[in-house]
Amino acid sequence: MSIFGKIIGGVGGFIIGGPLGAVLGAAAGHAYDRMREEGQEAYGPAEGVLSGSTFDRSDDAARQMAFTVAVIALGAKMAKADGTVSREEVAAFKRAFRIPPEDMEAVGRMFDEAKRSPDGYDAYARQIAQMFADTPQVLEELLGALFVIAQADGRIHLNEVAFLHRVADIFGLPPRDFDRIKATHAPGEPDPYEVLGVTPEMDDTAIRSAYLKLVRENHPDTLVAQGMPPDFVELANQKMATINTAYDTITTARRNR
Repeated sequence: MSIFGKIIGGVGGFIIGGPLGAVLGAAAGHAYDRMREEGQEAYGPAEGVLSGSTFDRSDDAARQMAFTVAVIALGAKMAKADGTVSREEVAAFKRAFRIPPEDMEAVGRMFDEAKRSPDGYDAYARQIAQMFADTPQVLEELLGALFVIAQADGRIHLNEVAFLHRVADIFGLPPRDFDRIKATHAPGEPDPYEVLGVTPEMDDTAIRSAYLKLVRENHPDTLVAQGMPPDFVELANQKMATINTAYDTITTARRNR
């Protein structure tokens, strides 16, 4: 069963809590209402649900659910960044992540619930940033998934870039990392130096060191072990391919100069 199928039904809202759990619970039906009736406060000072029994950072299932709901919720908020949310954009979003047909309707409900929610995107971004504070590589992968969504309608609007930049700030990702992620997911042929986060002035040893560090941090197996759902492995593989191509391009050009 896909991660999208696993999180449908309300149980995910109980596990995650907070604004993300509210979106999931409301989209699944009345699970969020049941959560509140049973005394599980979903909102509160300092997002207390993150440190209590509602969310366990060592729970792989909870981390994967949180990652997936955050992609959907932040993607829905970002879809409004250019002023409109067309059904074509929503359909493109579903295609981008190859959501199983049987889960399409439920994912659409979560997408719509996030759009309607009075919570701002920053509430979702802050919650997921706290959940994955110990694994910034996963937050980087989540931001990359949002870049994929931004391009789903064939272009990236300037307002969407600004949205992504603000999310990266909330995630605590340095500006240089944002620029590298943006270059990695740029349409067409990206600048290989920008993809690796290096400059042409750096020597071969420094460039190789930066490349190997990216390979270690972005290996799909590593990301899955840190909480990224296996359903997103294809996106991680595409990113690795871009990183490898960038390094090959640089090394080939340097050998031939």
